[in-house]
Amino acid sequence: MIVGSGIDIVEVERVKKALDTWGERFLKRVFTQRELDYANRKKFSHESLAARFACKESVLKAFGDTKIGIQLKNIEVLNDSKGKPEIVLHAKAKEFAAKNCLGNIIVSMSHTENYAVSNAILWRKDR
Repeated sequence: MIVGSGIDIVEVERVKKALDTWGERFLKRVFTQRELDYANRKKFSHESLAARFACKESVLKAFGDTKIGIQLKNIEVLNDSKGKPEIVLHAKAKEFAAKNCLGNIIVSMSHTENYAVSNAILWRKDR
């Protein structure tokens, strides 16, 4: 059963400015090493990072409460062998999902030169 959905849009320039202003501090606070490795293989890595940022925010919105103390880094956005984005939860995000019997989180994301967008659909585990 679907128990939550979320959507987010980010201006790519905003993420680029955060990179220019805070550099490694911003990257290490928001993204995992696997996410950074993926983005760094792209010609326009800031676009990929903006899409992942939007994806993390859309997952938080699907949880129904963006103020539950989950760090963005604890929502990891990876790609399967076919390129489909997948969510891996860590720390408080994983605890929240277990406590609330949450199952799959289905996400989709896209970006252009100017904007990145993502949506998330949250499923409850069968009991």
